[in-house]
This record gives sequence, C-alpha cells and structure tokens, in this order.
Amino acid sequence: MQSSFALYPDLADKRVVVTGGASGIGAAFVEAFAAQGAKVSFLDIADADGLALQDKLKTTKHPATFIHCDLTDLDALAQVFRAIEASTGATEILVNNAANDVRHNMADITRAQWDASVAVNLQHLYFCSQAVVPAMCAAGGGVILNLGSISWHLALPNLTLYMMAKAGIEAMTRGMARDFGPSNIRVNCIIPGAIKTPKQTLMWHTPEAEAKIFNGQCLKVRVEPEDVANMALFLASKSAAKCTGREYYIDAGYYGDGA
Repeated sequence: MQSSFALYPDLADKRVVVTGGASGIGAAFVEAFAAQGAKVSFLDIADADGLALQDKLKTTKHPATFIHCDLTDLDALAQVFRAIEASTGATEILVNNAANDVRHNMADITRAQWDASVAVNLQHLYFCSQAVVPAMCAAGGGVILNLGSISWHLALPNLTLYMMAKAGIEAMTRGMARDFGPSNIRVNCIIPGAIKTPKQTLMWHTPEAEAKIFNGQCLKVRVEPEDVANMALFLASKSAAKCTGREYYIDAGYYGDGA
C-alpha cells in the first residue's frame, strides 16, 4: 500500500492527529502519514482496531500512537489534546475524519438522537480545531483537513441528520480558512464519494448497489480509502501551500444515478 503514495519530504517528522483513525478511511490516513515519516497520533473508540493498527505500524520511522477517545465528550477531548501536546509537541496537521452515517427516518428522530448525531458528525471537528489553533498560530502556521461527504450533494435518502452535518462542515471550513488565514493556517475540506470501506461493504454494498454507483460515476472504478489519503497528503504538504478554504472531491465524478 505504501508504494501507492507520492513522497512529500516536508511531511517527515510532522506532528499529525487523525480522528476516527482506527479503521476505514481514517486508518488509510494514519498509514499514509506514517509512511511519510510523520509522527501520527490517532483517536478512536474502537480499541481492538486501533491497537491492531498501532501494532501494524510499529516499525515505521515514528510508530503511530493509538489513543482511546470519545470525541463526543468535549472534556475528555480537550484533555487528550493537552496530553498530545505535552508528550509530542504541538499538532501541525489535524485530520478531522470521524463520523457515523447511520441511516434514519426523520419521523423517528428524538432530541437525544439529534444531539448525538450533531456531536459525532459536526461538533467535534470544531472543538478539535479549537484545541490546535492556538499552537498553530504561535508556530506560524498549520493545516486542518475536514472530511465532508458526497451524500448531501446527491441528496441521498434517509440521511438527513448526517447530510446536514456534512453540509455544515463545508461552511465551517470556509469560515475557519478566512479566520485563520492571516496566521498561515490552511483549512480545506475533502469530499469522498462512494468509498469501498469494510463498513460500507458490510452495510449496503450489494451487487445492485455497486452497479448503481458505477452508473452514477464518470469513471467506472471503485474509489478506495488510499485514494482519499493521497489527497490528504497533497493538501497537507507544501505542494498545496496556496490551497485553502476549498472542497476537494475524491469521487470518480459521482453525479447520481446517471439517468
């Protein structure tokens, strides 16, 4: 897998934090940055997956570090970021990846479910960013990458809460890019399409769904987690030094059902 990534020498030794990094796209981010020689800490509640990934990457230049963290617990989140800064130094690259795209019927949603969805899909991106921005300002710059979603651009069914959060992430990205640009902090949003992760395959990627995805994409290929990670490496590197406040799609040109 590592051979599929371009080499960005300026990412070596960078201090990187990835949220939701134990599996899926998040794990691809962790592996990609570790392969660049970065110092990666990744947060998740999936202990078994997180520890397995940490063990897998123990021979990289800087072994990646798994940290158990419930991102919806803002007090715990703040404590984790303080601990990371104390142990490894200020975060230079933040990848706000964690989310949960649970299908739902709007009529069934309770206030508690609303709050939970906002907490896991939107709230923590803001507060993770809040935790790292002061040190980035003091250091003269940094990079924040927020993960959006193709879902709301396609108006997919039974995903209203998730799509609302993902649309908000794009607005938040632009606002943060404007506010922190004078401090040389670049903020961009990566928008994955239909990514072939183990979770998505298990949940709903039937042969019929696969065919529908291909029909809706301009390129008739499946987009893999490492494809998204390749974009993250570019945007985090000096090669993207003039890129901020924008959305970058990794979706094979996904415009719906192709009809």
